[in-house]
Amino acid sequence: MTPIASLSAALILIGAATIAVAEPVGSVYSSTADKDCRKVSSTKVGQDELGSAHICRGPAGFKVIKSEDDLRETVTAGRTAAIASDQPAAAQGFGPFNSTTNTIEWRLSAGKPFAMIQRWHIADNDDPDKNGRPNTKQMLVVTRLAPGAACHVAYIDVTANPAANELARKAADEIARGFDCSKDKIKVAGESGRAIELTLRR
Repeated sequence: MTPIASLSAALILIGAATIAVAEPVGSVYSSTADKDCRKVSSTKVGQDELGSAHICRGPAGFKVIKSEDDLRETVTAGRTAAIASDQPAAAQGFGPFNSTTNTIEWRLSAGKPFAMIQRWHIADNDDPDKNGRPNTKQMLVVTRLAPGAACHVAYIDVTANPAANELARKAADEIARGFDCSKDKIKVAGESGRAIELTLRR
């Protein structure tokens, strides 16, 4: 092989390696609204529903399970409903009453989801509205996905961080894939605020 041919081959290999490393990362969105999901369980006392679980569709075949019990929610995901139910995220709830928005942002690399971002509303009993009901404080939760376990990796206080969405995407892109659910500590990204205080209170 001539020196020029060798150089050309080397440049092609370098270019291929660069393409492999710089896989495109982007977002898609899915719904967890009751109308877009299937109810799979319900807990009632008389006519009052105290708890329920819904299965919702995510991208690339992912299944999302949104569960509510005593005005507190958990959200988990996996390739099947059974796998999703067995993830750490299925048990990662918060002490105060809370709820989620109906939209999940999925972060994907080369079309494969590796993390999801969802907005939570945490009830603040120390901040009642005019009717005596607690106002809520907003927080973004970043959850890592398979391969490996699905679990919370980062919390972002929305009020304390004007660029909360960008911080959440940055945390997802930089932390989620290397996060070990069995030993790594959940990161508070950006400035802490009341939502984080309520979330971490024990």
